Amino acid sequence: MDKRERLDTYLTTHEFDSVWFAEPNSFAWLTGGNSVIDREAPTGVAAVGYDGTVLRVVTANNEANRIAAEELPDLDTDAVSVEQFDWYTGSLTDAIAARVGTGEDAAADIDVPGLDRIDPTPLRQPLTERDRERYRRLGEETAAAVESVCRELRADDSEREVASALRVALSARDIEAPVVLVGGATRAQQYRHYTPTDAVLGDYALVSVTAQRAGLHASCTRTVAFDPPAWLADRHEAAARVEATALAATQEVANAGGTAGAVFESIQHAYEAVGHAGEWEHHHQGGAAGFAGREWIATPDHEAPVAEPMAYAWNPTVQGAKSEDTVLVTADEFSVLTTTDTWPTTTVRAIDRDLEFERPAVLELENEA
Repeated sequence: MDKRERLDTYLTTHEFDSVWFAEPNSFAWLTGGNSVIDREAPTGVAAVGYDGTVLRVVTANNEANRIAAEELPDLDTDAVSVEQFDWYTGSLTDAIAARVGTGEDAAADIDVPGLDRIDPTPLRQPLTERDRERYRRLGEETAAAVESVCRELRADDSEREVASALRVALSARDIEAPVVLVGGATRAQQYRHYTPTDAVLGDYALVSVTAQRAGLHASCTRTVAFDPPAWLADRHEAAARVEATALAATQEVANAGGTAGAVFESIQHAYEAVGHAGEWEHHHQGGAAGFAGREWIATPDHEAPVAEPMAYAWNPTVQGAKSEDTVLVTADEFSVLTTTDTWPTTTVRAIDRDLEFERPAVLELENEA
């Protein structure tokens, strides 16, 4: 089912005359373009609406020509209208409201007076074929950027220096980085979200990013060691086995039409099986990825449907260790998106399943500090 067919079904099911998307990730999902100017603004500078016949892009007059020329790659120009309002006469919210006729029922993903508020997340799942192809390119280039920086690390690098290098490497590939985490040996053991500081890396480091391009988000983590602690290999393998179990369970639950809570139950059991019961309580475990860093984050008894084909980024942690990649899960296959096939790997077995996965290993570098 393509995106317009999903919208047609949504309009019919909910008895709406039109539906509008102004959040940047939903705008990107439907148009393939970027509506962001100010990253601190709650909405982008353009919205896209659909009434069952035509797509309408609404934006201010100072943005209209650029949006039409550069930010609508997925839209047939013969089937879309770009409408503008004077930037000094009102807001994007006002412009959406003005385009809903009297007596019409409409919905939007932002608060618009007179319109229902919708959650667009279910509409963005599963991924279309075109989005999957874009995801593959994004994932490979994200991994290439991260791994290229990781191979050049030194024990006396500061976390902030590494974070800066990661942002540059990603930006050079036309990739934005909403999340860049770098944890040296001390802070990676203290915190699950190791936001960069002036602390030096020391004996080893965890490097995690969530990258974004054309609305799609890819997450991955790599571990680099100079003088690895004795426990690092065991904890890293434990986290990787939990991730492998989560992926196997995702496919099983998707094929059975189940929910995120069922996958989370397998994650909890995997932590116990690898000797780290209760570690899941210290950090979220990830979930579905796509047009958000996580379309949903799994929790116990979470009722979100598990779809396929869909990307998933599970990120289990065991104090001081983490395993994470973005993986396309289909009914019968797993395809790691954030990979270059040049990083060392280790083979791990999913818990209670006859399935083995290649997961990134700890990269050991010479200590030149």
